[in-house]
Parts: sequence; C-alpha cells; structure tokens
Amino acid sequence: MTTHKKEVFDFWNKASCGEDLYLHNTQAQGYVEQARMRYQLEPYIFHFAKFSESKGKRVLEIGVGLGADHQQFAQAGAELFGVDLTVRAVEHTQQRLKCFGLHSTIAIDDAENLSFANDTFDIVYSWGVLHHSPNTPKAIAEVWRVLKQGAVAKIMIYSKWSVVGAMLWTRYALLQGKPWMSLTEIYDRYLESPGTKAYTISQAKQLMSSFENVRISTVLTHSDLLSSQAGQRHEGLLLRIARAIWPRWLIQTLFPTAGLFMLIEGSKPTQ
Repeated sequence: MTTHKKEVFDFWNKASCGEDLYLHNTQAQGYVEQARMRYQLEPYIFHFAKFSESKGKRVLEIGVGLGADHQQFAQAGAELFGVDLTVRAVEHTQQRLKCFGLHSTIAIDDAENLSFANDTFDIVYSWGVLHHSPNTPKAIAEVWRVLKQGAVAKIMIYSKWSVVGAMLWTRYALLQGKPWMSLTEIYDRYLESPGTKAYTISQAKQLMSSFENVRISTVLTHSDLLSSQAGQRHEGLLLRIARAIWPRWLIQTLFPTAGLFMLIEGSKPTQ
C-alpha cells in the first residue's frame, strides 16, 4: 500500500462516513436510523441507484461504507458483491446484513486493482468513493474492465465548482490571507481524507471517455446548504453562525447546479 493510500485507509478506518453522526449502535435499530437519516439528507440516491431494477443482476458496490445502499441492493434481490479499502467498512456492512438476514460477498479490496475477472458485472455502483482514490482514472478503468459489455456504471464523485468548495476556499484561503490557493489544493487538504479530488464536468467526461451514453448531473447537497451537521471536521463558531444565516432559498434559486455531488452514469460499449 502506497503512503498516500495508507493515509486514505487510516482516515476512513477510524470511522466510516457518517458513523460518528448517525450510527448510534450496531444492531438493527441503529442501522435503520442511520439509513433514515442518510436518505432524508440525500433522497436523490434512490432515483440514481434505482435499487429496485437490480433484481437478479450481478452488482458490485465499490466502497460500501456503513452499508445502507448495499442493504438496498440486497433487499432488491441483486446477486451482490461489495468491496472497501477498510476493515471497518467491511465489518459494518457484514454486521448490517446479518441483522436483516441478507447476503452479499463482501471483501477488502483496492478500487485501483479489483480482484474480479473482466466482464463480470451488470452494474457497478460507487457513491462518493473514487475521488478519494490516489489514482482515480485507474479506478474508473477498473470499473470499465469488470463490467460486462452493455452494462452500467453508476458513480458519484465530487464536483469542483460547488458551494462547498467556495466555503472551504473562503475559510482556508481568503480568510487566512492565502487567496492564491487553488480549489484543487483546498479539496486535497481540507475536504475529508488527504488527497480528495473534485472534478469539472469536462474532466468527468474525460474520466468516462471509454464509456458510452454518459449522463452527468450535479445536485445541491445538505453540505452546500448547511442543512445538516455534516462537516464536523470544520466545526467552530464561524460555521455555527453560517448555518444560522445561510441563504438556502437564494442558493437553490440562483445556483441549482452548484452542488458538491456529481452523478455520473455510463455504459460499457458492446463490441
């Protein structure tokens, strides 16, 4: 494991995304409550993932996290596989499925070097994970490799021109007298694990250049709108004041596409 990848591992192995905020116990009740909060904050996941359409299909989720989406695929009847870089996420997801009598083949794996044969899956799904990989283009190439011809990738990565990016730049560049800091450096240093990346739509199209029928959209998130407690890494008086006065309606009206989440769907060409 490279030094950079070890830093990513260490960050997420301390706590999976949302664990400290929304998971209060590792019994069924805790996982139900975590899922309720997740989908309340991010309701667009259902429209994007289309869990109900996965019945009978071979599905791989890259980056299972706390396992909420994985549970949805399992309940829908998918032939399900899941991988994550961290032991913590794998154990959480295994425990979660055990609570509900569900099954998946889940293992520790590296998104840049997946342990699956070519042309294996009907769907590869990854929500908010591949922008943390040190070599995101290689991870995307691995998604393409393990998909069957005509099969679909559903990937969420971070969008560069977001309200979150503007907030982080204001706090860590402008207000600290470093206006020359780029957004790339801001995301790398201050948004989640070290080396986190965010992409423009043109960069995302380049990442997906081997796919066809590529569709890309962005959505405003609870982080852009400061409507949740997410972002605890940056807690402080300034953030508490911002939450109280944040012009959410104005942002939604004037900047509806300036969200952190970029939703990408594309298919592997048939030959």
